[in-house]
Amino acid sequence: MKTRLFLPLAALLLLAGCVQTQATLLDGTTYPPVHQDDVIIYLSEEDIPAEWKAIAIIHAQGEAQLTRESQMLRKARERAGELGANGLLIEDINEPSAVAQVAGEWLGTGSTRRGRLIAIRVFND
Repeated sequence: MKTRLFLPLAALLLLAGCVQTQATLLDGTTYPPVHQDDVIIYLSEEDIPAEWKAIAIIHAQGEAQLTRESQMLRKARERAGELGANGLLIEDINEPSAVAQVAGEWLGTGSTRRGRLIAIRVFND
């Protein structure tokens, strides 16, 4: 009986620790997939070395206590590569405050780390 209760609970905890991404395509242009390791992260538009085009907005989120920012960026790079983006421009990463994290723990609601990133296609000459 205890095993029956433990397995669904363990699965739920694993899912809660995952980073989820959602992508909103900006136009109908398609590009061949890019391996996530080839998706370069840019901190500002000035860092992008060539002409580029925004192809999607990616929203990433995960439970702050169970995920890291690096996991969120890895998952966003993976999603961007699936869309054919070879670059990812960080627009905003929102970390919950210490107060929000404590309150989430105390209330049992958790707190969420969120990111908004732009999947881009950089055109190398």
